[in-house]
Amino acid sequence: MATLKTPLKTTEKPHQTMEEKMNTLRAGVLGSNDGILTVVGVLFSVAAATTNNFTIFIAGLADLLACAFSMAAGEYASVSSQSDTEKAAVAIEQERLKTAKDDQIKEVQAFYEAKGVTSETALAIAKDLMHKKPLATIVNVKYDLELGHYMNPWAAAFASLFSAAFGGVFPLVTMILLPEAYKMTGTIIAVTIAVSITAFISAKLGDGKAKVAIIRNILIGLITMAIHYGIGQLF
Repeated sequence: MATLKTPLKTTEKPHQTMEEKMNTLRAGVLGSNDGILTVVGVLFSVAAATTNNFTIFIAGLADLLACAFSMAAGEYASVSSQSDTEKAAVAIEQERLKTAKDDQIKEVQAFYEAKGVTSETALAIAKDLMHKKPLATIVNVKYDLELGHYMNPWAAAFASLFSAAFGGVFPLVTMILLPEAYKMTGTIIAVTIAVSITAFISAKLGDGKAKVAIIRNILIGLITMAIHYGIGQLF
């Protein structure tokens, strides 16, 4: 039997898979939405308690930075766990190739049979693939993974960091720049538009209903602002 090559040593990654791109985009959209809602919540709480623009600005900026770094840390931890799980699965299959390759060939055969291929043809395909690229074949069949492509925690973390900060800028700038008489109304409008955009993108990414997602996000935004405004009125 030919000596198995270790695929994990490769340093060249020619392209990102669609799943990797979607994961980074998902982190960005969620980060932006959280940034908007978290910052506007703090702004409404503080603005309800004081009209001092500097105080409102500092509170909003502090929350924006805290939210951005918190989101980034959470994404990094979450995606790192997923990436570690994927690599562990590959390592297990790599070891099984040395001890139970026949069983893995049967698994590949069963995979193609489930797709409607005859048993004989499925076996021929399985043997051919497991001869040419055994590890890549088995991890793709069993885990739907492309060998050498794992979820990137840094990409997700940075996407979440910058998008959360960018999302939080909308309510912060609106609240600070608008005249006192229009602060609340203008911020509500800005947030409504911003969360509608993130809901639309999120729905498209998940093949969901855009209208439902937009209405849900707007309601959540309005409730968030109302609750925080009420808290601020207590002080």
